[in-house]
Amino acid sequence: MTVWADRHPISAAMLNPALISGILATAAQGYDKERDQGMPWALGFIVAPMVLHGPTRQALPHSTRTHLAAWAGQHPVIRAGFPARAQALAGAVKEGTRFGLAHDALALESEGRMRSTIHRPRGFKPPAELDQLLRKASLAGRWLAKAESPATVFAVLGVAP
Repeated sequence: MTVWADRHPISAAMLNPALISGILATAAQGYDKERDQGMPWALGFIVAPMVLHGPTRQALPHSTRTHLAAWAGQHPVIRAGFPARAQALAGAVKEGTRFGLAHDALALESEGRMRSTIHRPRGFKPPAELDQLLRKASLAGRWLAKAESPATVFAVLGVAP
């Protein structure tokens, strides 16, 4: 990891460990809502590039009814670049996960599952861009919960764990 002071300001803002932790926690809440169990921590490496990459975020389905494989087939350009984006964000996801664990936003359970331990205060409305990121993170968590297994998700998106 690059020393914090040496990071480019845009990179430091968008790959902020607190932001990534919030995205992972929100995705874990969505996953838990669908499956009533924690999200496999490895899916954090899928959620972050889905949500942080603007074109991918905008191409995400509006509901969880769309099958992941069908979506990937409809968006070959996004799918083709996904492995490189996932690999580029791996360090930031690790840093965000550590931040979330250290600050009690995330908790690891048995079998490598991750749960969110945060709750938004009633009436809290984040700024528009953050709200969009968190809404898409929740959708991604619920959507990935419908997949057969994390291995299936990784295979469909061409990402090697």
